[in-house]
Amino acid sequence: MIVGVPAETKSGEHRVAITPDGVRELHAAGHRVLIEHGAGEGCSIEDSEFIAAGAEAVSAADAWGADMVVKVKEPQEAEFGYLRRDLVLLTYLHLAAYPEVATALLTSGTTAIAYETVQLDSGALPLLAPMSEVAGRMATQIGAHYLERENGGRGVLLGGAPGVRPARVVVLGAGNVGWNAAWIAQGMEAEVLLLDRNLDRLRFVDQIHRGRIMTLASNRGAVERTVAEADLVIGAILVPGGRAPTVVTEAMVQGMKRGAVIVDVAVDQGGCVATTRETTHADPVYEVHGVVHYAVGNIPGAVPHTSTYALTNATLPYVLEVAERGVEGAVRHDPALLGGLTTVGGRLTNRAVAEALGLPATDAFVALAEN
Repeated sequence: MIVGVPAETKSGEHRVAITPDGVRELHAAGHRVLIEHGAGEGCSIEDSEFIAAGAEAVSAADAWGADMVVKVKEPQEAEFGYLRRDLVLLTYLHLAAYPEVATALLTSGTTAIAYETVQLDSGALPLLAPMSEVAGRMATQIGAHYLERENGGRGVLLGGAPGVRPARVVVLGAGNVGWNAAWIAQGMEAEVLLLDRNLDRLRFVDQIHRGRIMTLASNRGAVERTVAEADLVIGAILVPGGRAPTVVTEAMVQGMKRGAVIVDVAVDQGGCVATTRETTHADPVYEVHGVVHYAVGNIPGAVPHTSTYALTNATLPYVLEVAERGVEGAVRHDPALLGGLTTVGGRLTNRAVAEALGLPATDAFVALAEN
């Protein structure tokens, strides 16, 4: 199979979808890898490293012309023209938040596998997990930065000082993003409250951190009370394939302290804060009701070297599987990939995504058979 790796074009996105080691694995398995010139420069990987591993450096059009294209982020509007019926695309899609991308995929007939909905029998999301870990860890340091007075915040040091109360950090959601955000916050000696509806998940966090992170069962009252007293709120709500629910209302934001900070990591699924709108690394923050909002949709893109290697460590086995078996063979062999299969021949095949978009879903194997 010919595998194409175009450069990312989303604002502030410097990751690349493969590493030289990944190229070597595909090349050793007999696959041809076409990587766009300069695709790895943003994450400090030179063309020469990819070429030494067996790749060919080509134009964007040639990379997109491959049998299978591997990306990091959803296709941007300028890339819609590259989509076609005989193309297999593997990337993060988050279609619930980007319906225009769904329209482009369906119109073109592209077969697309979304990393974020590849799901194991245990419910784990193996291709979302590494970027969730990075985004969660970054969310805390981002919040600490914007709490500084010169950056628009209240002028609060996350860990406080001897004799001075530390910042109160409220994390909504105890999944990979939330747990990592809370972990870093407690390591910085903040006062941390972690909310989730899943009590087993809260027990897990409590057993590991032994009370250093305060766990609370999430409900409207608990969210309202904790958000009102927070210096930093981190939104980390996840609905696999669907739109994130709004758990922080505009009234709650209005009741927050002036100069408090919200980091809504769920923005790539629509956001879990009513006042959230997606921003970019170039212009990351805005203010509503005196509260600083950070809502960048690709937070891990700020640390592309770390993120690229963390991501491709997880994605490479699946990329190899699709390259070796084809889409239908891969999803039959590995049920986890079936959850990621999102569009085939102009049809939506993931029910959660279809429901979020208000469109009908088709059985994946029916769609594959008729494509």
